[in-house]
Amino acid sequence: MFQKLDQIAEEYRQLNEQLSDPDIIKDHIKLKDLSKRKSEIQSVVELYDIYKRLEEELNEVNTILGDAHEDAEMKELAQNERDELQDKQNNLKSDLQKLLLPKDPHDKKNVILEIRAGTGGDEAALFAGDLLRMYIKYAEDKKWKIEILSQHTTGVGGIKEIITSISGQKVYSRLKYEGGVHRVQRVPLTEAQGRIHTSAVTVAVLPEAEEVDIKIDEVRDLRIDVFRSSGPGGQSVNTTDSAVRLTHIPTGIVISCQDEKSQHKNKSKALKILRARLFDLANEEQQEKISAERKKMVSTGDRSAKIRTYNYPQGRLTDHRVGLTLYRLEEILNGDLDGIIDVLTAHFQAEALKASSN
Repeated sequence: MFQKLDQIAEEYRQLNEQLSDPDIIKDHIKLKDLSKRKSEIQSVVELYDIYKRLEEELNEVNTILGDAHEDAEMKELAQNERDELQDKQNNLKSDLQKLLLPKDPHDKKNVILEIRAGTGGDEAALFAGDLLRMYIKYAEDKKWKIEILSQHTTGVGGIKEIITSISGQKVYSRLKYEGGVHRVQRVPLTEAQGRIHTSAVTVAVLPEAEEVDIKIDEVRDLRIDVFRSSGPGGQSVNTTDSAVRLTHIPTGIVISCQDEKSQHKNKSKALKILRARLFDLANEEQQEKISAERKKMVSTGDRSAKIRTYNYPQGRLTDHRVGLTLYRLEEILNGDLDGIIDVLTAHFQAEALKASSN
């Protein structure tokens, strides 16, 4: 780790020299690239400087402790100072290790959040609606913007499938660990004998792709079909062909949107979903690890593939990936997710640290 830190410190020194070079100052593109890199590593260098200053202070204290001529009172003071300096240094070392971890390039992106009812019939669809409300409340607390792109409801007021766009500050970095199968245990409203049922809902969190990320040739790559929007039971709810179905010919991905009365708006929403899926697909092909995570995220919705359980009778939530159990289910379903997300983030950072040190 310290060899890497020395290399970064030397790079920072060289960047400062380059940024004062008159020829580079004239080259706006080069100047912008070098300034960006300096900004990226500046916090690491500053923290490493503090670490090295603590190292120097520790050496001075150790010299006092090793001096046979120093009196007992001075050595006691030096020992207390050494303990304090070592604590500070250990904390700094942990912070430096985290800063050296590879950055997730998607952390600052907006997301496409997909929620689908899995096993459990109507009860799964109702719980999908509960999860949607939970994420909406969390987004509102974060001052994020939510837009519904596509939805398919059930006759009992549940959600068979809903796709939303969530935009704001570092949305993906906070929601990326929400993807997977969410299991619910509760007594359905339709259960006369009070028996607890277990159902499942699948959540997928995709980084939203911009047009610059994914290029789509609408002439060669897309088949665009328009049709009339339909509601529950298949009845027509619109007299014009405003609904849009996009078929991406190279991959076979099909996206349908019919929530807007405008064909143009439905097409725009469908393209947003398509870009996100193609972007995710491209990442899968490039990174085996991302592919494995995506497969877990979009599993069939079977209860056995759970990442989290919501137990209503006990007011309990359990995240099975980190063994976290909390008895405040009502608050969590009202959008109080930060406690869970912080634990998951710390856990996966620790896993990444272990992997990087092997």
